[in-house]
Amino acid sequence: MRALSTLLVAASVLAVGPALAQSMANMPGMNHAAPAAKTGQGTGVVAAIDPKGGKITIKHGAIPAVGWPAMTMTFKATPPTLLRGVRVGQTVGFDVRTKGTDAEVTALRPR
Repeated sequence: MRALSTLLVAASVLAVGPALAQSMANMPGMNHAAPAAKTGQGTGVVAAIDPKGGKITIKHGAIPAVGWPAMTMTFKATPPTLLRGVRVGQTVGFDVRTKGTDAEVTALRPR
C-alpha cells in the first residue's frame, strides 16, 4: 500500500509540475530571466596564482560597478595567459565580468 501511495504522489507531481512551472513563469512582476552579466574594474594585491587551474586570487578594494565590497576572491582568468608575468604580492588593476555567482578576470594591469 505504501508503494502505491508513493507512486500516486510521484505521478501527481509529474502531471502538475509542468503546468505549475508555466503558470509561475507567467506571473506578473516575477523576473525569471538569468542574471545579466556585469563588468567593472578593481585594484588589488595578488594573493595566489594557480597557473594550471587558470585562477588568480586577489585581495581587492570595493568594486561598485558589480556591487562588491572589498574582499579577497579567487577568479577564473579568461584567457589563462593573463597570468603570465604576474606574481604573488604584486598590485594589479583588473577588469572583472560577473554573471550570477561566477566571476572572471578579463584583463590584468600590473601597477
